Amino acid sequence: MNDERSTPDDRERDPAGGDGQDRGGATVAAGASAEAPVPEELWGGAFGDAYVERNASLDERRAAFWRDLLDDLRSSTVLEVGCGQGGNIGPLSRLLPPDQVWGVDVNETALARARANAPGTNLSQASARALPFPDRSFDLVFTMGVLIHQPDDLLPAVMDEIVRVADRFVLAGEYHADETVALDYRGVQGALFKRDYGRLYLERYPSLTLRRSGFLDQDAGFDRLTVSVLERRADG
Repeated sequence: MNDERSTPDDRERDPAGGDGQDRGGATVAAGASAEAPVPEELWGGAFGDAYVERNASLDERRAAFWRDLLDDLRSSTVLEVGCGQGGNIGPLSRLLPPDQVWGVDVNETALARARANAPGTNLSQASARALPFPDRSFDLVFTMGVLIHQPDDLLPAVMDEIVRVADRFVLAGEYHADETVALDYRGVQGALFKRDYGRLYLERYPSLTLRRSGFLDQDAGFDRLTVSVLERRADG
């Protein structure tokens, strides 16, 4: 589950605040996944519905990031895994033909909002661990705040699926820590994990190289996300 980090109510989603301030989260242990919930069950039900309601407002400032990225990558087909209510596919659908933009999410309430916010795009309910697309279907496949909700035992399967359906580029926009730190989120133990996601992709997939990296703050319409853009090698 992804989405709108620009509203004040959502800033607590980064329990360490990204600025060293505690915002209600509790560190469990470095690398721990104890009692971590299954993401599809957590975000696909009432917990995910409540998140959608808290974050109904979209932030058009995100469009500048996507415009710059598409100018660089020259991607013509895009998939967001965990598209939420359309905070990213909305601006993407105004930069690309809407029928060249895809999104999947486990929460139907979020998808209903996304259909209204990004008309003409291709949206479906699906698990990140079983993406309903052939190999190498999209120029760019990305997550924004989705890998952070994958426990250690499920994260590799999600990353495998993302790389499988990406033809050229993979983008991870996630909360960063040099080593894995498991956090509570709204009282749910092990529902959020900070990691070095760019490094994890590079270590797991020798066919990928780092194309660009950066940081997206609230001025850009995001909430302190570290962004890594990985490119598939020509022989990969």
